[in-house]
Amino acid sequence: MDLFVYGTLRSSALMAAVAGPGPLEPIAAKLPDHGAFLLENNVVPFIAPAKGQAAEGLVWQGLSAAQMARLDAYEGAFGYGFGPVTVQTGAGPREVQAYLPNDGLAAGQGAWSLAVWEEGHLMPAVLAAQELFTHDPLPDAVQLRAMWPMIEARAWAKHRAAVAPATRRYQPRADDFDLMPDGPPAGRFFRFQSVKFDYRHFDGGRSGPLIREGFIGIDAAIVLPYDPVRDRVLFVEQARIGPALRHDPNPWMLEPVAGIVDPRETPQEAAIRETMEEAGLALRALRPAGAFYVSPGSSSDYFYTYLGLCDIPHETTYTGGLATEGEDLRLHPMSFGDAIALADSGEISTGPAVYLLHWLMRHRADLRAVAPGAHDHAP
Repeated sequence: MDLFVYGTLRSSALMAAVAGPGPLEPIAAKLPDHGAFLLENNVVPFIAPAKGQAAEGLVWQGLSAAQMARLDAYEGAFGYGFGPVTVQTGAGPREVQAYLPNDGLAAGQGAWSLAVWEEGHLMPAVLAAQELFTHDPLPDAVQLRAMWPMIEARAWAKHRAAVAPATRRYQPRADDFDLMPDGPPAGRFFRFQSVKFDYRHFDGGRSGPLIREGFIGIDAAIVLPYDPVRDRVLFVEQARIGPALRHDPNPWMLEPVAGIVDPRETPQEAAIRETMEEAGLALRALRPAGAFYVSPGSSSDYFYTYLGLCDIPHETTYTGGLATEGEDLRLHPMSFGDAIALADSGEISTGPAVYLLHWLMRHRADLRAVAPGAHDHAP
């Protein structure tokens, strides 16, 4: 089958990830009386009738039934229809098929550019497509639409992974750690994956093939709101599945503000957004407090932690969170001293909370020294 594409599937790397094995032979083509427009509040284009214009694209020729089935799964989740169009090629008019959006989409500001999109968004898009096609069977359109935000979040987390210093630890070569899936993943929101891996021992030998299970999580922004003038912090209380699975008799935890770093969002942007959504607090400044793996023996979860400087005008408990995200939160403003006492007693028992309190303990004097009026609220 011949398929006309006008947006991100013009990228050969993304097309290969989506279509899968088989030859990919493109030719340039245009769809007359149509234009490609940037979708409002998005980074991808959509196509719509536009008299006198011609939407530039490619025709991928001779796609197999298996390749079209993968493309149907990928495009179907986003509400695209499928039908014939007549495009102009160097050899003249040609009848092909295309995925076409629903009517009524709104255009954003500016023109869409494949080169600009590839520079900033191609690799996460490829990683998301690769994850999708590890599922067996593939999710249907409704399931994939629900799963896609987390698939994208995991893809962007992989994309953010960067080289960190290795002054004392081992500096690996490309073939020192081989990892591959050992069967399809489990989970629709989170992802649990059995893997087979082999790695280099410190003596130069190899471990041999090992099979383990891992939790493929996300990147999260963690914020401890702190008022340096009043010497107050704020903690979020909510019910958590982890303690319940461990048979903890009280799964309601006291934690910092926390949330997933969304696709196309920086950790700092996520920290500011989550603090407003969960606690209703506008941050004046963020102080990076460290970024780290939470449980590297079994999970890819990676936390960007911050102290968020803000006004916390009272110590009265209140409720917060977004009902649209199913959040049921209580917010507890308290003095720094009270927070330390709760950590010492074990009532605050989440790692990021304890970590950020100790980070604040190290830097508290300096933060208060430069906060106007802090001496008027001395503990």
